[in-house]
This record gives sequence, structure tokens and C-alpha cells, in this order.
Amino acid sequence: MIGRGQSHGDAGNTGVTVAARGPEHRVAALTLAALLLIGGAMGTVNLFVDGVLREGAPRGVYAATMALCVLAAVPLIIRQRAGRWGTFGLVLLGDLIYLVVAMCIEDPVRYATPLMLLFASFVAAWFLGPWELGVNMVVTVLVCLVALWPSYDSPMALGVQVGVSAGMLNAGSFGVFVLRRRVQRLLVATQMLSNLDPLTGLYNRRYLVEQAPRLWRQARRDGTRVAAMVLDLDHFKRLNDAHGHAAGDAVLLAVAGSLGATVRPADVLARTGGEELVVLGMVSDSHEATRLAERLRSAVARTYTDDGHTVTASVGIALARPVDGENATDALWRLVDRADAAMYDAKKQGRDRVAAFRVPRARSPHTDEQPAVRDIG
Repeated sequence: MIGRGQSHGDAGNTGVTVAARGPEHRVAALTLAALLLIGGAMGTVNLFVDGVLREGAPRGVYAATMALCVLAAVPLIIRQRAGRWGTFGLVLLGDLIYLVVAMCIEDPVRYATPLMLLFASFVAAWFLGPWELGVNMVVTVLVCLVALWPSYDSPMALGVQVGVSAGMLNAGSFGVFVLRRRVQRLLVATQMLSNLDPLTGLYNRRYLVEQAPRLWRQARRDGTRVAAMVLDLDHFKRLNDAHGHAAGDAVLLAVAGSLGATVRPADVLARTGGEELVVLGMVSDSHEATRLAERLRSAVARTYTDDGHTVTASVGIALARPVDGENATDALWRLVDRADAAMYDAKKQGRDRVAAFRVPRARSPHTDEQPAVRDIG
């Protein structure tokens, strides 16, 4: 059910990638590309500085490695996005590049310190999941060991240096990873709260607007109709006046629970204000919409609070067949307005019933008949 305040996925369960489209993801991809270009350019400078590369070092291998670093940025610039596996590959490429540089540099301790692995470590921490980060942390220790081995005669000194360098890198990347997970959870919680009605836990008008493009795309793809059902609790003001707002709030909570258990899993249930609620869903025809609306009306009528208060609801239905090129948000509110008009007609006819909006037929030149809404309850 997409009607109660449930999460749409825990951002902490999987790694964040820059695979999705959007401005923030383009910025992330271009940032990765910029880091690769800067790293390749700075590394290439060593080819032209005397005394940096070892005597007899394979300059061709070193130059090819720097070229690979630069070329790796090209797909990011063109596509402006990177998948999870592509990002993981860039991280391992960064580890490999550092190893090649360290093996070709005359004095790795001075000219190729393990700080060069910051790029790989922090990218893994910010964009990848727990197991990819774990793999990179192990690789970081191994790469530091191999890269620094020739610079130390004492195994003890080598072990201390590798422990300090790899330990600091891994500790820093793990800290970034924990911080990122925390930020993600806060963002998800904030987004959910902004889409929820604070009293009932149902979705609000803002969420309906966010869901409109998805609903319209799905309806066009499946060849179905979008049904809007507007429910308004009958004599709710009278209940508030007679028993107090606490009783009214209890009724709204109970109704929200009943409707949440009645709507279909793909339906969207929202409170749009006061005692008015809206249900959006896909239907094949008006008969299916009517059956759903009757179930919703019956669910409200069967609802009781702990204090024994009951309430009924008048329900209005309107259907739309989305077409290409229309603005989904504008079409949504036109549809809801029609369902709202039908709901008011249900109230005029006695309340606790369902009414459907009918598009008026063209006027006959010989009659003033204006059919607009008919009762189907």
C-alpha cells in the first residue's frame, strides 16, 4: 500500500552511486572526471623532471598509466553518470595507478606517498557500499606494503609505516562512510516527513503532486485510466463541536487506519486537508472504480474509535485517460476537482454514498438540460 507513511527503501542498505540522472549526479560524475584529469596531469609532470623517475624505469609503462588515468575521465564527461560497478572499477584503478607510480618513482617516500590513495579511499567511502569499501580497505593495505617495500630495510619500520599510512587512510574512509550513511538516513527521514500528514501519517498534497508524473506515465503505458476518489467525512464539524477536537482527531486516525487497510497496494491514499481524503489508483473502467469506492465507503462506516464514535463518508469519483503531452500535475488537480464536485453531489443526495462525475453532453438547441453528475451508489 502506498498510503501510509512507510519508507521506500533504506538508503543505508546499498551503496550510493552516480548512476541516476539529474543535476546532482552530473556534478558527482564530473567531479570524478576532474579528479582523474588532475591526477593524470600532475603525474605526467614527473616525466619531464629529472631525478624523479628511477633509472631504467619503464617510462612507457608510467606514461601509459597516466594516459589511462586521463582516458578514464572521458566516459564520465560524455555520459555524465557512472554506475556502481564503474565507480568501483575507478577506485581499483586509483589503487593500481598509485602502485605503478610508486614502483617507477626514485623515492616513493618523498615523491609518491600513500596520501595519493586518498582519492580511491574517499570515493569508495562516499559512493560505494560496505563490501566494496571493505575490499578497497584490504587493497589499500596490500598496495601500501608493495609500494613501500623497497624503501625500508627493516621489516619493523616497514610494518609501522604501512600500518600508519594504510590505517589512517582506512580510518578516514570508514569515518566518511559512517557520516555518509548518517546523512542519507536524515535526508530520507526529512523527505518522508515533508510528504506526510503529521496527524494521520497519510501522504499529503505535496506527495500527490510528486506522484502525478509516475501515475500518468504508467496509465499511458498500460492503457488504463486514473481514478480519483475524494472522501469527505459526513457531519465531521458537528462531531468536533459535540465531543471536542480530540475526538475528531481519534476519528481521523481510525479512518486512516481503515482506509489504509482497504486500498490496494498500488493506490495512493492522502489527506488533503481537514476531513477530506483522496485516493488515486489505476482502473480499467468505471465499474472497477465504483467497486473500490464502495469498499472505501463501507470501511469508513465500519470504523469505530475507542470511545465508540463513528462516522460515514461521502465519496466522489472521477476518471481520466492520460494522453501524451499534457501536464500531469495540472491534469491531476482537474481530475481531483471533478471528483470533489461528485462528492458534493453525494452529500446533497443524503451522504454516506458514492457519486461519479459525468462529463456533460453538448446542449441540445431545444433543451436546457445540463446533466453533470449522476448517483451510482
